Amino acid sequence: MTSALLYPSDPLTPRRVDRHFGAEAAEARELGAGIILLDHDALLRGDTAEAIRRVPAGAGPLWYRGWMIPAGRYADLAAALAGRGAALAVPPGRYRRAHELPGWYPVFEPVTPASVWTPLPDPARPPAPADLAALAAPLGGGPGVVKDYVKSRKSDWDTACFVPDLADSAGLHRIVARFTELQGDDLAGGIVLRAYETFSTAGRAAEARVWWLDGAPIAVGPHPDTPEEHPEPDLAAVGPLVAALDCRFVTTDLARRADGAWRVVEVGDGQVSDRPATLEPARLLAPLLRAGHPAR
Repeated sequence: MTSALLYPSDPLTPRRVDRHFGAEAAEARELGAGIILLDHDALLRGDTAEAIRRVPAGAGPLWYRGWMIPAGRYADLAAALAGRGAALAVPPGRYRRAHELPGWYPVFEPVTPASVWTPLPDPARPPAPADLAALAAPLGGGPGVVKDYVKSRKSDWDTACFVPDLADSAGLHRIVARFTELQGDDLAGGIVLRAYETFSTAGRAAEARVWWLDGAPIAVGPHPDTPEEHPEPDLAAVGPLVAALDCRFVTTDLARRADGAWRVVEVGDGQVSDRPATLEPARLLAPLLRAGHPAR
């Protein structure tokens, strides 16, 4: 059994859970879980000793629930916790597999838009137009979307996300350059190009976020951006792929394409996936707290 949860502390009140996760942590306490605080800001700047200062020795296995953590920093956190007799319920390799598109895409390729990617060690130096043209060539032209290994910039749709024609190398380079400029040091891993699919014939497509634990769905709800929606996705094609991914706690975001097919638009590690306000915390927390902690 996992009896404790690791939450980010509030930057202004370090002895309290970050207010964004306060209601969830309160529910976890009601369910009998211990709450342990992580200094998320310290972790991001590389100070793991400070990040885990409030983690007691011998804390045992921990589920993390909080802000996104870059895969490299997550590995640093796991190593630091191990030195204190604690362990994350999701090992670093499994976290990266679910968190970053190059890890999950090969498994979900049949049910998600076609994608290609390339590492980008320096966000200040986006790929040259010729290199981007070569990267995009397998997608065959047409509209596409730019993102990094984890996130897109939908809020900057016309300038740093949507590409009207992937075969237009100058236009593609302009969008990618703006995307990398805006992401800056927050850019995760590299550049991803995805074929564009129409998910709604009118207005914003309603997305469903499905939460999976050890290969089984534990909650189906709306995407946090549309908490009042009540989508009911068909999971028949997705369930076997989640099992094949072999990651403990996973979310899949699904949207219905214009032709009626449900498509996976994103996969994530459930520890860092936001919960819509209309989804009761206990729907996620109770299964996590009942789950075992198998070694991997």
